[in-house]
Amino acid sequence: MPALVYDENELLTVIDRIVHRTFQMDFNWDWPGGVAFYGVAEAYEATGKSEYIELLRNWVDEKLEDGLPKLSVNGVSIGHALLSLYQATDDEKYMSAATKMAEFLQNDADRFADGIFQHTVNSETYIFPEQAWVDTMMMAGLFLLRMGKFLGREDFFEDGLKQYHGHESFLQDAATDLYYHGWDNLAQNHMSGVFWARGNGWAALTMAKALELVEVTHPSYMIIDGSLRDQLSALVRLQADTGLWHTVVDNPESYPEVSGSAGIATALLSRGSLYYRQVQKSIHGILGHITEDGRVTHVSAGTAVMRDMQGYMDVPYKRIQGWGQGLTLAFLASLLKANKRVFD
Repeated sequence: MPALVYDENELLTVIDRIVHRTFQMDFNWDWPGGVAFYGVAEAYEATGKSEYIELLRNWVDEKLEDGLPKLSVNGVSIGHALLSLYQATDDEKYMSAATKMAEFLQNDADRFADGIFQHTVNSETYIFPEQAWVDTMMMAGLFLLRMGKFLGREDFFEDGLKQYHGHESFLQDAATDLYYHGWDNLAQNHMSGVFWARGNGWAALTMAKALELVEVTHPSYMIIDGSLRDQLSALVRLQADTGLWHTVVDNPESYPEVSGSAGIATALLSRGSLYYRQVQKSIHGILGHITEDGRVTHVSAGTAVMRDMQGYMDVPYKRIQGWGQGLTLAFLASLLKANKRVFD
């Protein structure tokens, strides 16, 4: 793969700004922090900057003093940070907490159909019976794969693969190869049937990361690889001239959205030179939406499966969001790693 064109010193400075701005936010033990800290851990791995892991360690240590909260499928996303902390520090308390989260998924998480996780959040108000949301591929599916691979736990690993295959079956559209946001198993439909940018980002990024963990001789490798291949082939044809994707990816009248674009661009990087031009456009588009103080802009707010397409188009994008910070860090970290592979 030819080297992507950017100023590495500028990139390192931008990563630093995003990390420090992220830790000025206040997170509960839930998915906004889970995705934000996933990005911080990726930034640490790409830069080797120990300050990032110390900031993460301080946050997690304070939360662990109160013990684990009631868990949900979305809430276990903090497990990504716990695993990364253990890998960096060898402190057993992080692995202990992460293992409890993985065991919650295996033993207590609500499921439907052939063992697919029902989308659950840390709330007793919002219940989604027998609904699969693409978010779960990031929050729980990738987490189980990482835990299974690291610990040599085949039960965790195979359950993670089950989530990938189940969500592909329910959510990837056979005609367009794009991913729907959700599936209602009771109603047997995709609800509003919208191809949402961040949802496609969740799917693309996590499939790309899964392929780094699955042996090519495992039957699941080709299943995931084929799904990602076809999805990316569709997505690159929907990229705007700005280098971003619209929040409804097949509707150019909807606003450009950075978190979904960062997830998609991260997956494109995994394909090497095939998508060199599209990634180069994304670099400029994403860097153009980061403020001097490290806030990632044009990030849509928390988004349920909306009633219709207009609902997605009306989701505000004014505020800083943990998932915007985290997904952007994941992209920039992958960018650094990609160029290092070229020059090493």
